[in-house]
Amino acid sequence: MTTEKLQTKRSTDWFGPFANVTSGWLGSRWGFGAAAIFVLVWALTGPIFHYSDTWQLIINSVTNIVTFLMVFLLQNTQNRDAKAINLKLDELIYSISSAKDQMIDIEKLSDKDLEELSKRYEKIRQVCLDRKGRSSDAIDSKRTP
Repeated sequence: MTTEKLQTKRSTDWFGPFANVTSGWLGSRWGFGAAAIFVLVWALTGPIFHYSDTWQLIINSVTNIVTFLMVFLLQNTQNRDAKAINLKLDELIYSISSAKDQMIDIEKLSDKDLEELSKRYEKIRQVCLDRKGRSSDAIDSKRTP
């Protein structure tokens, strides 16, 4: 599918755009402000309701429900972002002739395979540092304040 087709194709998926907009709003200063105002109003109504069990149950219930729903909303957004980043990286790997095509879709490998790849690239990093006459410890200590 070409880029033009991707950009003009209409999606019937309503949840993706909803999750993006909602998580964007809830993660903004306005979302935080609304939550802070809700908690402030709840706290100020404490004396009116004599700090009753029902008064406490309201904040507990609302925060539990919101947290429960937000987990799924944010996970959906995170999954789509990760998928998009991986696809972009795959495109970069594909478009560079000297890149190894085997690296495309490595996120689908097992944890053991990913760990082996990580060790392999750590060895390559160490060889490059040794060639330059530097050690990874010296570089890491420069990054630490």
